[in-house]
Amino acid sequence: MFGIRIHKIGRQSASTSAALLASILFLVGGGAASAQSLNWEGQTGVFVTPLAYTAASPKNNLGRPIVAYHYLNAGDVLGGFHTASVTVGGVGRTEFGYTRTFHQPGDTAGLSPLWKGGFNIVHGKVNFLPENVGKHNWVPALSGGFVARTQVNHVSGVLADKKYNNADFYLVATKMVTQVKGLPLIFNLGYKATNASVFGLAGNAPAYKGRLFGAFAFVLTGPAKSQLIFGSEFAQQPREVRNLPGAIVPTTITYAARIVPLPERAKFNIDFGVAQAAGKILPGVDLKVRHQFALGISYGL
Repeated sequence: MFGIRIHKIGRQSASTSAALLASILFLVGGGAASAQSLNWEGQTGVFVTPLAYTAASPKNNLGRPIVAYHYLNAGDVLGGFHTASVTVGGVGRTEFGYTRTFHQPGDTAGLSPLWKGGFNIVHGKVNFLPENVGKHNWVPALSGGFVARTQVNHVSGVLADKKYNNADFYLVATKMVTQVKGLPLIFNLGYKATNASVFGLAGNAPAYKGRLFGAFAFVLTGPAKSQLIFGSEFAQQPREVRNLPGAIVPTTITYAARIVPLPERAKFNIDFGVAQAAGKILPGVDLKVRHQFALGISYGL
């Protein structure tokens, strides 16, 4: 879950060639060069946060579906998490999709039973300001979107013996900088209102909170003309957990790399990451999710 995914930019700047755009992992918009990669919740974005770009699609129709699988080894307490996603772009400016999470129980007595089963995720995004609009190279892409989760039975739900719903509503800006020759840089910053605790994996927060998220990445050429993307992301979390008084949830931080074996096609991507999510949230309660392995695979049909 918490490894980083870095995607490609969907609209070319005047200073960026089509070949470069096809190699930048953040790229995801309309046109021939488009990334086929999704994040943990099925969005075009970093591993757990969205970018301002949308899944590739023509200006007057729907694009081809993108499918993805993600895995997080969350340790002995939380167990393992899996997600399966499908997302479709539309009219060159939108995307929508569905994700299902699956859970493998942990084996820590007294804590692991707080995580049960999976839940549903539906998301949508609209890009209302294209990157470099009006040939202004300083203009970032700007989008708004939502993530809705249903039947969440982790922590808050188990403690209350019920399933909760939660959601995010966000704005996000993304910019690719190409002034450094041979080293494209990607910057991403957003703000969301959310009542989810750690993207629903810790249940719900007591109320909606405004939280920041962001990412940075750079791109290198790898063996056999592959592309290697290295980066990090952060996602602030609501500090409290519903039905668990006194718990303190830290900011999620990820470090990761992506491999694009065939940049000229950009349909298949593999991500590897390390997550810093939650440790000691209460006196004597250590969730041990501080250096956990994550994997992601995306394929554009």
